[in-house]
Amino acid sequence: MKTKLDSTIQFNCGIIMNNRFMLAPLTNQQSHEDGQLSDDEFKWLTMRAKGGFGLVMTCASHVQEIGKGFPGQLGIFSDELIEGHKKLTAKIKSYNSLAVAQLHHAGMRSPFDVIHQKAVCPSESQKHNARALSLDDVYKLRNDFINAAVRAQTSGYDGVEVHGAHGYILTQFLSSEINKRTDIYGGSLYNRSRLIFEIIEGIRETCGQNFLMGIRLSPERFGMKLSEIKLVSQQLIDSQLIDFLDLSLWDCFKKPQEYPDSDKNLLEHVLELNYKNVKLTVAGNIRSGEDVQKILNAGVDFVTIGRSGILHHDFPKKVIENSNFKPIQNPVSPEYLKSEGLSDTFITYMRRREGFVTH
Repeated sequence: MKTKLDSTIQFNCGIIMNNRFMLAPLTNQQSHEDGQLSDDEFKWLTMRAKGGFGLVMTCASHVQEIGKGFPGQLGIFSDELIEGHKKLTAKIKSYNSLAVAQLHHAGMRSPFDVIHQKAVCPSESQKHNARALSLDDVYKLRNDFINAAVRAQTSGYDGVEVHGAHGYILTQFLSSEINKRTDIYGGSLYNRSRLIFEIIEGIRETCGQNFLMGIRLSPERFGMKLSEIKLVSQQLIDSQLIDFLDLSLWDCFKKPQEYPDSDKNLLEHVLELNYKNVKLTVAGNIRSGEDVQKILNAGVDFVTIGRSGILHHDFPKKVIENSNFKPIQNPVSPEYLKSEGLSDTFITYMRRREGFVTH
């Protein structure tokens, strides 16, 4: 059955999303070094709300100063940052878009030149110059994720997404390659996923039943196995604590690394889960109107858009008006990206992607 792109979604918590488009949480390096919201970040995000994204998610926002993953990261680790977030949520919501904060901690991926101290990790990592977290450190990390969710709620966000993907600290706990702990947070998959469940339970208990909550997981890279992520995902669904599951698949249409001979692509594998009343969104190479419709028709509830949301602030409106819409071809000029709400800093960051920006 063909899913209508402008149809609404009601989450289990009662909150309604007005279409099937979510802006991916995109690293952009354009806020202030102390974690405060910048005018550039404000412009970039609110322009996407105006452009028709039913849900606008912040970039990864760190819950501890030591968890900062990149320069110019928007923080949510201190009450002093709340005023900026309040300004942002009010504007996003004025466009009838949901405002969601992504809660993040980079763990061993916090660069020394950004945090000016040793990074932290479930286990010591000489390669990343990271020290192991003590048990008390783990408890504090859990509580700081929960406190950041409370901060987000105070700031006017409709909800939060817990970032458990892309090799950051919660992935580091999940990964049997990285996590070598011998206490209750290491060893079995049950123990390695314990911290995620404690954070989710704590946020739900503290922020209440009407607060939108999702989690982002990625089934490959950084020691992640598709089979393990499917198990954890089903347990999260069965817990009835989350409203949506955000799976970052890198490329929805590719074959899984764990099952190279499988006749199913990654998307088909994750659609095998029993989602019950939990909504599913996926990211990964969804670029055109045709891609969006294909993903939704397969049974995904809403799409997470990154690259095409950078190129077109009003990508949802364009696709709803024309289901065959294709984004502008790369490379694009810096002037074009400025017209789409990117700052010079963000444009410089995007030059890391080969062939994205003209020279």
